[in-house]
Amino acid sequence: MTSEALLRKVAGLLALPLLWVAVSASAFQELDRVVAIVDDDVVLASELVERLSYIEQQFASNNMQLPPRDVLVSQVLERLILDSIQLQMGQRAGVRVSDEELTQAMMGIAQQSGMNLDQFQRALAADGMSFRDFREQIRREMIVGRVQQNRVSDRIYISPQELRNFLESPVGRAATSDDFRVGHILLAVSDEASPAAVRAAEEKAQEIVSELRDGADFAQMAVAHSADQRALQGGDLGWRKAGQLPSLFAEQVLAASKGEVLDPIRSASGFHIVKVTDKRGTGNTLVDQTRARHILIQPSEIRSESEAENLIRDLYERIQDGESFDQLARDHSDDPGSALSGGDLGWIMSGQMVPAFEETMRATSTGGLSEPFRSQFGWHILEVTDRRAQDMSTEFRERQALRILQERRFDEALEAWLQEIRDEAYVEVRI
Repeated sequence: MTSEALLRKVAGLLALPLLWVAVSASAFQELDRVVAIVDDDVVLASELVERLSYIEQQFASNNMQLPPRDVLVSQVLERLILDSIQLQMGQRAGVRVSDEELTQAMMGIAQQSGMNLDQFQRALAADGMSFRDFREQIRREMIVGRVQQNRVSDRIYISPQELRNFLESPVGRAATSDDFRVGHILLAVSDEASPAAVRAAEEKAQEIVSELRDGADFAQMAVAHSADQRALQGGDLGWRKAGQLPSLFAEQVLAASKGEVLDPIRSASGFHIVKVTDKRGTGNTLVDQTRARHILIQPSEIRSESEAENLIRDLYERIQDGESFDQLARDHSDDPGSALSGGDLGWIMSGQMVPAFEETMRATSTGGLSEPFRSQFGWHILEVTDRRAQDMSTEFRERQALRILQERRFDEALEAWLQEIRDEAYVEVRI
């Protein structure tokens, strides 16, 4: 969970209509008595009072009206019960948040508030809040968030047809379209201009385009020549989605590459000179890929480390002597996924393989055979059979759309899951 998302989650927790009215101290004289049993855990009165007290401060600082006492206490207790269920699930699943991760999250929350960590700690103290307690609450929120992501994400299914429908919809096209940064110069031509004046403006536009293509600074050229209102900003139109580009040159921008200066475009206003200064998004996403095959020899109970190394070196020498890599992989490789195809791993993108394998693959020339090397899986030799730059725009756009659809479904799926785990848990309320 990002710091920003965590901050929103904490703020949401504290701003829901669940939290604190002035509960008198006498109502909880026994601060450590149990107010709820939740499976193998308990919720203490002190936890309830602490949460309510914190919420009271939040409501007061935001000038928000508190709900009735019984409603408030009931909702806060219910939230603590759900948190307990999820924390127990996280504990059983081995979900942990390291001190380093927690510190990074705290720094992010402080930055969202316009402070560094020391200032944030002092601000908490000024509000009567313990920094250590707040830090542990954030740790619990992070664990709960990870449990929710692990459990709820698996319940969300997006069919291929739903994905296609979204990508083809106006909302989907807008959400997954690229962003373009465009520079614009306008050479104004009045409606009453003579043919000679129009020709002169066109020639000037062609001259500016030539200078820009030869490396002239676009911003300086815009300041010197443009009649557009953004001339003093160097003609920069800023970042825009495809649908936000002026229709006059939108299609040309979409087809242009980064850094390209378009031919002058005529309109009723004059001649427009456009440069695509930058692009970001999924369009024209070229990814370097390597095609490789390998032979894996793993140490085992019946094969020692030295025997595995000796075997891989023997196979390496046999390949160098002319024996078939394909056949030796089929006969000897301990990688069942690739052995039947002669060790072929298909096209591999950066980050797909373990570091030792990737490092050796990068260092091996196309058509070359690596020397034996060790990874966490055992001993390898690999051959790089080809390399290419593959356009992955479609794949990346689909992944982006899938994330959007999953995020849309998450809240609904989360509520259903929380209800399920609440119904399945043993809960005894003692208040």
